[in-house]
Amino acid sequence: MASIFSRVIQGEIPSYKILEDDYCMAFLDVFPLVEGHTLVVPKIEVDNLFDLDEETYSRLFAFAKQTETLLRKAIPCKRIGIAVIGLEVPHAHIHLVPLNHVNDINFTQPKLSLSREQLLAVQAQILNKA
Repeated sequence: MASIFSRVIQGEIPSYKILEDDYCMAFLDVFPLVEGHTLVVPKIEVDNLFDLDEETYSRLFAFAKQTETLLRKAIPCKRIGIAVIGLEVPHAHIHLVPLNHVNDINFTQPKLSLSREQLLAVQAQILNKA
């Protein structure tokens, strides 16, 4: 069965896309730690990030860097944090999290509950800075 991220990539599940190329996709986390929390995924479905082939791994991190640039321009923050957890979805992915405080990237804290309209507004804020 395809992972939820593969279904997002295929357009079966709606998403708040930030950036996409032939190999990767970045979209807002719908259960974010902070506004602008973005997931960066390879289009190939591999569970463990370190099991990606070298080319895909390199492309993913280069793509994450492009995505970080967009986020940093659009979301007021001190920097963009990066995390690889990978326990909830069996599809390699990188979390990019706007940071103003170290606790902003604490995955044990409650997630935000943003409405569709709020997520669309964050998406528009980022895309308007692209």
